[in-house]
Amino acid sequence: MQATREIAARMNDGTKIYGSEDTEVRALDGVSTEFEKGVFTAIMGPSGSGKSTLLHCVAGLDVLTGGEVYIGDVELGSLSDKDLTLLRREKVGFVFQSFNLIPTLNARENVLLPLLIAGDDHDEEWFTQVVGILGIGDRLTHRPSELSGGQQQRVAAARALVSRPAIVFADEPSGNLDSKSAAELLDFMRRAVKEFGQTIVMVTHDPVAAAYADRVVFLEDGKIVDELLDPTPDSVIDRMRQFGA
Repeated sequence: MQATREIAARMNDGTKIYGSEDTEVRALDGVSTEFEKGVFTAIMGPSGSGKSTLLHCVAGLDVLTGGEVYIGDVELGSLSDKDLTLLRREKVGFVFQSFNLIPTLNARENVLLPLLIAGDDHDEEWFTQVVGILGIGDRLTHRPSELSGGQQQRVAAARALVSRPAIVFADEPSGNLDSKSAAELLDFMRRAVKEFGQTIVMVTHDPVAAAYADRVVFLEDGKIVDELLDPTPDSVIDRMRQFGA
């Protein structure tokens, strides 16, 4: 079984330092971890633990002070800015708490924007399937201002998945949503992993959100201090209590 295990992204001895001397902050302190293909991983920890820094460095949005990050077999530190931008466009999807939709474009145009920028054709059957599962098929001609927060976040999720990226990074994706919209979004992310083999790495502070994942990685003071497989909200809460999160 181990022989078939494929790694979508990994970090080797990653260090991220902000400031210097008296003001030095080690946001990441020798972090080594892997994110397996077809697995939904949640990253948790107290405020300031380094969870968003870990996500941003693995995604190529921030640069390590030391260590290595790979997406697939490509080491990000070896890439030029242009090649890194290209890799993110072709291999990576992003879902942020703030949606980041273009207000002058309708929902369909927002979903297809990364492909339009890249000059790539889209798979209309896959597009229809994604927007159908997310329940936004009847909202495609509406601009963001005409959509609810939950609908906007589902548009953002569709945008992240429509290009079939190798890996999707989500930073508190349900943080601005009501409980119903959050559950719908997280359920779709769970389905994207289970039914379509998508790989998702999500930062969250919410034990209920983390329980949608296959695996939870816990950070404290820039270090990975624990890991939990097949989480439930209660098991996540219990584990967080153990290290004072």
